[in-house]
Amino acid sequence: MKLASAIAIYFVIWWTVLFAVLPFGVRNAAETGETVQQGNEAGAPVVHGLVRKFLITTVIAALVFAAIYWAIVNRVLGG
Repeated sequence: MKLASAIAIYFVIWWTVLFAVLPFGVRNAAETGETVQQGNEAGAPVVHGLVRKFLITTVIAALVFAAIYWAIVNRVLGG
């Protein structure tokens, strides 16, 4: 597998995993018992935790990429 192909595959995997991880642990103001000020969306997350989610996404994407890379190198995928 060429480097450019590997980077492209990892990029697609990373974004797919990110969208799966984003809703984990999100709590809005109503769930935390906080009052919502006028003009704010009631469903907006209180704490989004993006840095933690990016790290989790990176680890999961690396594991998925490693499995796909192994399958391609060992000719399980891609003939």
